[in-house]
Amino acid sequence: MFERLTLNLRRVLDESYDILIGYNLLERIPLDLKENPIGDKYAIITDSSIRRLYGEKLLNRFLEEGVSACLIDFPQGEESKNLGTVEYLVTRLLENGFNRKSAIIALGGGVVGDVSGFTASIFMRGIPYIQVPTTLTAQVDSSIGGKTAVDTREGKNIVGSFHQPRRVYIDPSLLKTLPRREFISGLAEVIKYGIICDRDLFNYLEENVERIKRLDENALLHIIRRSCMIKKSIVEEDPIEENKRAILNYGHTPAHALERLSGYKCLHGEAVSVGMRISGWVAVRKGFWSIDEWERQNRLLASFELPLKMGFNIEELIKAMYYDKKVEGGSLMFVLPRKIGEMALINGKYKIPVSEEELRVFLAELS
Repeated sequence: MFERLTLNLRRVLDESYDILIGYNLLERIPLDLKENPIGDKYAIITDSSIRRLYGEKLLNRFLEEGVSACLIDFPQGEESKNLGTVEYLVTRLLENGFNRKSAIIALGGGVVGDVSGFTASIFMRGIPYIQVPTTLTAQVDSSIGGKTAVDTREGKNIVGSFHQPRRVYIDPSLLKTLPRREFISGLAEVIKYGIICDRDLFNYLEENVERIKRLDENALLHIIRRSCMIKKSIVEEDPIEENKRAILNYGHTPAHALERLSGYKCLHGEAVSVGMRISGWVAVRKGFWSIDEWERQNRLLASFELPLKMGFNIEELIKAMYYDKKVEGGSLMFVLPRKIGEMALINGKYKIPVSEEELRVFLAELS
């Protein structure tokens, strides 16, 4: 015999937030937070490179506005995306007197956003944070949606949480100091949006390759705004990835494995580009997608100087994929295109199982 007590916690949390997009927005952030505060003080968390470019300038603007803030940085690169960095940040926050009413500002690319967001999610059981993305990848993708994580030796994003930012400031002018390789890498995520749900965006990219590559302001603003609208819409519909949000992972099942095998020497978007070629071929071979559209995708990737191939051992790649979170029932789960602008569904689900035997054959055909 036992007695059952039910603790009822049926409630709807409002985690809505604004995404502000505009040129030269960075310098206006302190005044906006003074007029519309999120915390009693702010920790600007960034990496060693962004600290020099923008971190100290932003801190000075906070001080000019009379808003309490400090600047904390850690070494640049994927190697810093680990629990050791999180522990370091927690220590620095405590040293600076931060509490549950304080807030974090993530100033940087995807690594800074992930590490800062995860730290915010666990510091004193969770404090607010703000995203200020400085790379194209972060501006169009990782700064929106609340996914935070760090890597372990076993794989990418193994330890993490869902913790939505309280505000996102996207300033395309920050891309002017971004290394060209990183800018090109970020375009893979924009192309991904065109494939998964926006044929018009895909067409726009095809028609404006040179304008985008030379950082034309209007073209950049258009693709950033459109990408953010797509990401916003998908996250609103499926905030914790129960079904549709999975389409944002197009190309990512092989991409995360490729990143791991490269020792994180390849950039995320470069791995996603190769991953989309692989995933697209899986879609072709399983009868979901036409080979003509797969080739069209690959031509667009190549036109932006994104890689289509990386040297890898098939068995090592398959093994590395199993370390990712996209494994269910012993099968690797892929999201696969049905046509440009639409993803395939099986029984109402976007995640489609691909057996190890199938994948081995498909990868051999691409090698």
